[in-house]
Amino acid sequence: MSSDPARIRIAIADDQSLVRTGLRMVLEAEADLDVVGEAADGRAAVALVDSLAVDVILMDVRMPGVDGIAATEAIVRGARPTRVLVLTTFDLDEYAFAAIRAGASGFLLKDSRPTDLVGAIRTVHAGEAALAPRVTRRMIELFADELPGTRAVEAPGLSSLTAREREILIAVAEGRSNTEIAADFYLSESTVKTHVGRVLLKLGARDRVQLVIYAYEHGLLPTSGAS
Repeated sequence: MSSDPARIRIAIADDQSLVRTGLRMVLEAEADLDVVGEAADGRAAVALVDSLAVDVILMDVRMPGVDGIAATEAIVRGARPTRVLVLTTFDLDEYAFAAIRAGASGFLLKDSRPTDLVGAIRTVHAGEAALAPRVTRRMIELFADELPGTRAVEAPGLSSLTAREREILIAVAEGRSNTEIAADFYLSESTVKTHVGRVLLKLGARDRVQLVIYAYEHGLLPTSGAS
């Protein structure tokens, strides 16, 4: 285990020891990743993050006792800047969606390829959202009744955005990366990052996942008829 600040410190929360072992083996094969701890339930996950410096925690949502939803909410509200990457068996899992609403920075299926898992960890650690557009749309459409359905013109903070910032917000909500947004709008990636940062600040959002939820909640994108 290294104290190199360039390395990403990871914790694994899952009630199945074989799953934790498998994840650890995948992650420890990467030069820039350190697995610093494991937890078998949500309570232990929160305690682990409280006691250790953890950059990213892989969070199973269905665990006995304190589940991954409650643990995610506690960790996000905590003093440490730990990001949560939700792991689940199902791509249409209401528990995973609730964890995203609780502040998780990403969503990944347990049967994802090792390269996808590693990439998602690095993406979340960099402050972006590891949330596939297909999964985002399907989850939000399935649970659309949970959303308040506020009209876009009534959305708090929306009026403070410039026309370009609003376009950037919608592009982020559609799942586009900074590279794709830069190509779409003929901007440099650094300019896109600046715009995204301003949108986050103006809307009081913690990360890109919250921007996705915000856009859907406030009617900026349709929640029906998406493929």
